[in-house]
Amino acid sequence: MSRIPRAILCRALSALILLAAAGIPFTPARADYPERQVTMIVCFPAGGGTDIAARLINTQLGEALGKPVIIENRGGAGGNIGIAAAARAGGDGHTLLVCSSAYVVNPSLYAQATYDPLKDFVPVMVIGASPNAFVLPPQSDVKSLPEFIAKAKANPGKLNWTSPGAGTTPHLAGEVLKLRTGISMQHIPFAGAGPATTAVLAGQVDLYTANIGSLMGLIDAGKVKPIAVTSEKRWGDLPNVPTLDELGVKDAVSDTFQGIYAPAGTPQAVIDRLVKELKIILARDDVKEKFVKAGLPVVAEGPDVFRTRIAHEVPMYKEIIDKAGLRIQ
Repeated sequence: MSRIPRAILCRALSALILLAAAGIPFTPARADYPERQVTMIVCFPAGGGTDIAARLINTQLGEALGKPVIIENRGGAGGNIGIAAAARAGGDGHTLLVCSSAYVVNPSLYAQATYDPLKDFVPVMVIGASPNAFVLPPQSDVKSLPEFIAKAKANPGKLNWTSPGAGTTPHLAGEVLKLRTGISMQHIPFAGAGPATTAVLAGQVDLYTANIGSLMGLIDAGKVKPIAVTSEKRWGDLPNVPTLDELGVKDAVSDTFQGIYAPAGTPQAVIDRLVKELKIILARDDVKEKFVKAGLPVVAEGPDVFRTRIAHEVPMYKEIIDKAGLRIQ
């Protein structure tokens, strides 16, 4: 076996020393990525919105990468168990995290959320997002959000509202409504959209906040009355329902997004490959149609826009959680 000349070895070592001194990490080229199957850790149980979003793309992504992309559901603790598992997996690109807006909410909401949302993962892509909506039970005598606000102010602490769960973005949208309007109402938490919807239809609560995708079937059937959406603009399928901003509730825009992350240290070449393939997949008409049917229109925000979203939403939700006193131990 021929020996590498000493001069070449010295030059290579010097280059690595210069990179280290400049704070530039050395990562080997990953032209062979992936070398084996890729695991998508979904931080919620099977059947939920995050799981559905992941399963709408994992097969196509596997075909594009040339290796299987499998789903591993690691639910529990509001998503924190799956997030922690993905963070520990190491940054070689063979383990990815799929998580909802819980990613930006949990560090402020849960004492047990020990990850840093700005440092422990590399944002790859927001694959879909949809706003939340405020709806009334069919028996309600209220006809609009301003009317509901007026009723709440006239009856402080006597009205209630529900959401799919404590700490979810729909719950926090209700907390924002309280903070921005000064009304007082009691949150009645349920463990999921199913029980919450049952309570709404039975007239057991005065207001319901949920992701718009989960509400459209009820709205179309006339079982609930939509009175506001949390998006910047009116929702296409609900052209007659105003935004909070239109109703004078400022700085209250929010949505629920589903995103893909890679553990910190994942080589840029791997991130670039994933972004390239995901953009192609999410641009397909059949994939877009499936996402819309799931109540989650395709967004396809790449790493730069995604990183900006995270940097904005982490402190935004921290302010809401701190003011509402929602810390969970």
